[in-house]
Amino acid sequence: MESRIGSVSELAVKIAQDSDLAAKIKQNPAEAIARLAAPVIQTDVWIYRMVVGFLGLAVLAGVIGAIILSMAGKPTPEVLVALGSAAVGALAGLLAPSPAGK
Repeated sequence: MESRIGSVSELAVKIAQDSDLAAKIKQNPAEAIARLAAPVIQTDVWIYRMVVGFLGLAVLAGVIGAIILSMAGKPTPEVLVALGSAAVGALAGLLAPSPAGK
């Protein structure tokens, strides 16, 4: 995985040290430099997958917890409903297509 570049001088040093990066920049400069400048959160798919997974687990925990409590004859705590609802909303926000992407 390539490290991120913060300045032009860092880019020049990185190109001088890495012949593979120099070849990528010769081949397609805009894409190679954009990949180096992009924040990790935008380029690492595992972070996105982990967030979606944890939010999905939060939704399932909320639903299963509410079902178990209702079967036991106890009222569902409002915090459980709030956490489940927030997780559903966050998942909807993450998985919905972005209008800027069109």
